[in-house]
Amino acid sequence: MSDLIHTTRVRIEQLKPPLRHAYIEDFAEAVPYGVHGRIKEFYGLEPEEEVPATLDHIVAAVAG
Repeated sequence: MSDLIHTTRVRIEQLKPPLRHAYIEDFAEAVPYGVHGRIKEFYGLEPEEEVPATLDHIVAAVAG
């Protein structure tokens, strides 16, 4: 079994749903998460601001 190389520490702050901020250790600014495009349509939401969904970051991480 290999050794542990990193543990990510994240704090999530729920703002006005569906908007939330992720505070990731060692980064000064929060990462915003919410809904946009077809995702907001699927959930029947109309956010004040469209921002990336968590799914967008997962896809970017796997693709990149």
